Parts: sequence; C-alpha cells; structure tokens
Amino acid sequence: MNDKTILESILLLLKSTIEVYVHGTLESSNKTIQNTLKNCLDETIKMQFETFNKMNDYGYYKITNLDNKTIIQTLRKLESK
Repeated sequence: MNDKTILESILLLLKSTIEVYVHGTLESSNKTIQNTLKNCLDETIKMQFETFNKMNDYGYYKITNLDNKTIIQTLRKLESK
C-alpha cells in the first residue's frame, strides 16, 4: 500500500466520521452529549483539513481553479432548472 492510498483511506474515514458526528450532534437531546459530539466533530474536521492539505502538498489531490466565465455559466444552468 502506498502513501497516496493510505491518505485517501484516511480522508474517506474522516469524512464518514464527520457525517456520524454531525447526525449525532443534531439528534442528541442531552446538552452534555451534544457538546462532546460537537467537540469531536470540530477535531475531526481539523484532521480532515490537515489530511487534505497534506494530500494537496504531495500532489495527490488536485485543485482546479475555475474562471469566472465557467462559474457564471454553471450558475445560469442551475438557475434555469
């Protein structure tokens, strides 16, 4: 298993964990539990962002900047639906 595969697996696991914490935070009826889950959510979001940045630094996660023309065209398509 190479570094890219490991980081991709970690990123997917973190994203899945974030979903669980979001739902748990929203559904909790006890303020103590809600605060605990929210803290876990915040920490997991930080880890996800750090993992994403590391992948980006290594060139494993490509970011493409869009020009304004492409953004406007996409918005117009969505508005017409």
